[in-house]
Amino acid sequence: MAINAHTKMKFSVVVVDDHFLLSQAIGGLVQGFKDFEVLYLCKNGRELLDKIEGPDNIPDLVLMDIKMPILNGIETTEILKVKFPKVKVLALSIEEDEYTILKMLRAGACGYLLKDTKKEILEEALRQVMATGHYYTNTVSKILVSSIEKTGDTELKEKEIEFIKLACTDMSYREIADAMCCSYKTVEGYRDAVHKKLNVKNRIGLVLFAIHHNLFTP
Repeated sequence: MAINAHTKMKFSVVVVDDHFLLSQAIGGLVQGFKDFEVLYLCKNGRELLDKIEGPDNIPDLVLMDIKMPILNGIETTEILKVKFPKVKVLALSIEEDEYTILKMLRAGACGYLLKDTKKEILEEALRQVMATGHYYTNTVSKILVSSIEKTGDTELKEKEIEFIKLACTDMSYREIADAMCCSYKTVEGYRDAVHKKLNVKNRIGLVLFAIHHNLFTP
């Protein structure tokens, strides 16, 4: 059958999840989206890294679970970021604790979806990631981030910017105080001031702001 030269190419997606029936279901949803097609399914990060080395096996986007045997989603995303930096990773997990989301964003994920996400939101997330390079759901925002507003004319002081950059690392606030050569109470002051200026409620909000404004690159 002849292929129309004007046919729009679809974005290729790989689903990585150790629950086979669930990965099949997710793959089926994605396959039904107008601008996307499923390249293949993998049951863990190691299988993905083995498969992606093959010709024509590099996808545009990976829907990545986090808790998986052999090689989990965070470790896999870190490796992909180095070896295949053009491949976008969108986390799809049941995990909604702050620590896990932070780890996944730091590893290089372009966004974070919970597995109870509606079909329409999943499709929109895929589109947004391919169009803008990132997507964060209202669900995750309400639970953890409280939505980042545009800063407009908000001015951050030099020390506040330094604090934000350090907050994007694995350092505790006490370690950040040591790195900034100030007291823990001073760091708390920076934290409270930055939270108020940026309208964020926690460390995830700071990380998302830093990524969005190029203060931190996963």
